[in-house]
Amino acid sequence: MDNSELLPVGRRVAYWRGRRKLSQQVLADRLGKSKSWVDKVERGVRSLDKVSTLQDIAAVLRIDTAVLLGRDAKPAAMSERLESVERVRAALSTYEIALKRPAADRVLPVDRLMQQAGHVWTTFQHARYPQAVDLLPQLLTDVQRAHARDPGAGRVPLVEAYRVTGSLLVKLGAPDVAWLAVDRAMIAATGDRVLVAAAAVQLGQVLRASGRARVAKSVMLAAAYRIAPPAVGVDDAGKLSLCGTLLVQAALAAARDGDDRAAVDLVDEAAEMAARVGDGHDHYRTGFGPTAVELARIAVAVERGDAQEAVARHERVTTRDGWRWLSAEHRAAYLSDVARAYLHADDPVGAGRVLVEADRIAPAEIRQRPAGRDVLAQVAQDSAAPTTLTHLAAAIGVG
Repeated sequence: MDNSELLPVGRRVAYWRGRRKLSQQVLADRLGKSKSWVDKVERGVRSLDKVSTLQDIAAVLRIDTAVLLGRDAKPAAMSERLESVERVRAALSTYEIALKRPAADRVLPVDRLMQQAGHVWTTFQHARYPQAVDLLPQLLTDVQRAHARDPGAGRVPLVEAYRVTGSLLVKLGAPDVAWLAVDRAMIAATGDRVLVAAAAVQLGQVLRASGRARVAKSVMLAAAYRIAPPAVGVDDAGKLSLCGTLLVQAALAAARDGDDRAAVDLVDEAAEMAARVGDGHDHYRTGFGPTAVELARIAVAVERGDAQEAVARHERVTTRDGWRWLSAEHRAAYLSDVARAYLHADDPVGAGRVLVEADRIAPAEIRQRPAGRDVLAQVAQDSAAPTTLTHLAAAIGVG
């Protein structure tokens, strides 16, 4: 281990300046700064709070910005994300069953496959995306073989595997490949209203991520009302969760399409269902409940451009017990959206605060998810951004 990796940023500057045999004056001249400025940086009296300054120092010292910031802030290279997408794409492209290619004799029992699918879902919900990518190829192979052996028994694990694949690929910024997985889920689920509704949740995510908001709203409403319990007094928590989640998806699509009134009405309708389900559940991997609907209401406000409403509601919702019961992925993704509201409200400090919290809850949401990296870059460019975020942005190569 290089000893510089244990040092604060200012001391690392001094360390690498010494390695390059540069005086404080020479470093200051090359940066267009004063010798006093360099001295204060190296002693930790002055913080480095701009991405551009960190990059300039790293360039003069002929090191990567991540080295300047230390091993704990290594960059998550774009190539790693692309490689992850390609690994999942390859797993979806084998067609070994349809083409009758030689395959292993092993066909796992359905209960084992459901355990494996559940493990991948849990990994995803903890925002451990690289680990989920590692698990998916084998899971997809196993569920496809089981479905080929017994289509009836193998249908549920097959749909679940395709659902989690779709969610992960949307997260990695690959809606085109996600569409392939979700389309297969919808086809495999056909004939089972519950499975269709469950797969439609990911379909809504894919359609919105692909810029097809109007289509997403229409499809989500059709799927929601098809699964809705037939009578108001019937409290089927699973079906209510699916129906409510699909209404939330429709609301988000309506807001993105500019139909503000429909978006508000749909969230209100979902809230009535959520009140009957309660918080602390995760029926069909939806996390649906009153707190989840309130987060959706805030996301709709962000989409509508009502930053003040979004910020005011946000500062209340995170005090709920239901907030802590939501998955790490759900909370961190929501926080990256709320950061945009703070930016629109001219509050970069607030934006930085929620991004720091998102990074604490689920680092991959900020460091690996394209949408998270984009909002991090926006926040880090502001002079009022927290130094920790400025360093993180420089380390992972955004800004």
